[in-house]
Amino acid sequence: MADADPEFFTSDPDPDHPGWFQWKLKDPECYNSFLGPMIVRRGGDGIPDTTARVRMFPERQHRNLGDVVHGGTMMGFIDCALFAAMRVLDIGPSGFAVTLELQTHFIGAARLHEPLEAQVEVARETGRFLFLRGLVVQGDGQENMASYTAIVKKAPPAKKTPK
Repeated sequence: MADADPEFFTSDPDPDHPGWFQWKLKDPECYNSFLGPMIVRRGGDGIPDTTARVRMFPERQHRNLGDVVHGGTMMGFIDCALFAAMRVLDIGPSGFAVTLELQTHFIGAARLHEPLEAQVEVARETGRFLFLRGLVVQGDGQENMASYTAIVKKAPPAKKTPK
């Protein structure tokens, strides 16, 4: 995983999920903490290494009526997954990147207490922008819950200090 932005994130191996890494912002008051623990990895299980995988574990606070994950929770999760994917795929620093557009299509009703996985791939990268797409899946059968496309403006290059 990219070493950029070390002051913002921790990405230690996850002891409960071999091959996965914890995805945590060091500041517990940031939005990501509402989503709860997340884990990340590159590919695996038949998924190509060009795809980042980000998992969250929806609980009661993420629900709509009944035992269905709220759409806002899913969109927030997708947005966070874009930035985790940048690090997992070694694209560069994500701490000061911004989402310019996120288009989401809900396909199914995600269930509580079952991991949700955002699979993120790069459709195109330019000097300043990333065009990303993916699916949110759930269950052993990888049932589609949402599809999405996004445009992220990469963080500006670090300013060079004069010598």
